[in-house]
Amino acid sequence: MESVRSEPGAPKGHDSALTVKLLVAGGFGVGKSTLVSAVSEIRPVQTDEALTERSVGIDDTSHVANKTTTTVAMDFGRITLPNGLVLFVFGTPGQDRFWFMWDELAKGAMGAVVLVDTRRLADCFASVDYFERRGVPFIIGVNRFDGAGRHTPDQVRAALDLSADIPVIDCDVRDRESAKQILISLVEHIMRTMSKGNTSGALTH
Repeated sequence: MESVRSEPGAPKGHDSALTVKLLVAGGFGVGKSTLVSAVSEIRPVQTDEALTERSVGIDDTSHVANKTTTTVAMDFGRITLPNGLVLFVFGTPGQDRFWFMWDELAKGAMGAVVLVDTRRLADCFASVDYFERRGVPFIIGVNRFDGAGRHTPDQVRAALDLSADIPVIDCDVRDRESAKQILISLVEHIMRTMSKGNTSGALTH
């Protein structure tokens, strides 16, 4: 991991701080913006737009009936861990029609959290495939939704056909400590992966 000085929101006077760029990905309405907002120590940057009649039949809101906006570019937040490590956290758009943003957002990213809603697990397949194909370390965050039931990490891992070394963690992204722990778990996973020589570092393509 190396210092990143050009990311938006970089704290003044902290050029020498070790900073890491992370992504939060997953399907539409899975909680990406909520996670970024929950953990950010600065006012998060959000690019939300209201859902309109044009999204009818395109955006599936059957499990997120109260959702009225959608991310069209990115979310951005920053959090400093107790050890001084600064995390720049970028939320990706969830819908297919905004995926052209992914490659740009992914440049320089060291790893990703893929959030899942077990009521619509297939929505995260594209995110998992994206990071697997590029050799980017990622973990699974199983966001708690009312009525979703509870599944063991092994059940979720099997449903997603993941290797045993990819962490699957239950979380509530509305809760700051729970969301923060997800990011800490990702950093730990990145460090383990790098120590094994299974990644070449930040994603550049």
